[in-house]
Amino acid sequence: MAGRYDKNPFDEEEEEVNPFAHPASAPAVSNSRLSPLPPEPADFYNDYGATVVIPLDTPGDLKKKEKELRAREAELNKREKELKRREEAAARAGIVIEEKNWPPFFPIIHHDIANEIPVYSQRLQYLAFASLLGLVACLFWNMIAVTAAWIKGEGVKIWFLAVVYFIAGCPGAYFLWYRPLYRAMRNESALKFGWFFLFYLLHICFCIFSAVAPPIVFKGKSLTGILPAVDVVGDSVIVGIFYFIGFGFFCLESLLSIWVIQQIYMYFRGSGKAAEMKREAARGAMRAAF
Repeated sequence: MAGRYDKNPFDEEEEEVNPFAHPASAPAVSNSRLSPLPPEPADFYNDYGATVVIPLDTPGDLKKKEKELRAREAELNKREKELKRREEAAARAGIVIEEKNWPPFFPIIHHDIANEIPVYSQRLQYLAFASLLGLVACLFWNMIAVTAAWIKGEGVKIWFLAVVYFIAGCPGAYFLWYRPLYRAMRNESALKFGWFFLFYLLHICFCIFSAVAPPIVFKGKSLTGILPAVDVVGDSVIVGIFYFIGFGFFCLESLLSIWVIQQIYMYFRGSGKAAEMKREAARGAMRAAF
């Protein structure tokens, strides 16, 4: 019978080997077991890091920031009042701040007939605006037709002149006669009507001249009139068709412009602006004489 404290035959013997010990001094075999690890604290796996304490602003800092915000607000209110005062002064002096709003996709001019022109004058203003757009279309098509003629061998000089007509004619028409008419309709100014009539007559003369396009003053084939169209169609039918279309555009623009100036002149005479313009011209002449 085995003793009470005999060794368990099924118990495996474990060797304790220290991996950090020197191989020569480490015992070959040790009968002692590894000592158990110390117990871990309860919140060992819940420790996400030390708490970061963010210092709050002191009451003095808050008062300083509040004071700066009040100073900025007072400055903004002061600027807003100054801007409003200037706008009111400009309105009393008859100065209108014109913000560019047309065309909507790329604003280059100020244009708001519905809100700035009196209701009884809006129809005439729309007709004048159609005349302006018609001139732009005529000069643009003229440039296309002359480009086709240049490609067919008519020379680069006529193309260069056509480009000059378009670049100078469109803004020139707007500043010389359309904008004076717009301001005359808006402010009921008699002198601005006189400025419009002067340059609009020149506009009509140019349209009639372009519809004929004689080979004088301007280079004949740089304008799509009836004479260049007849001359070009013998060399190239396609270019001739382009020129005849341009001739039609200039004819329509001439007829529209003549009708527009008749309608505006009737409005000018009926509203009493003709007599007012005569009185203002007489007063201006007297002031210049003295």
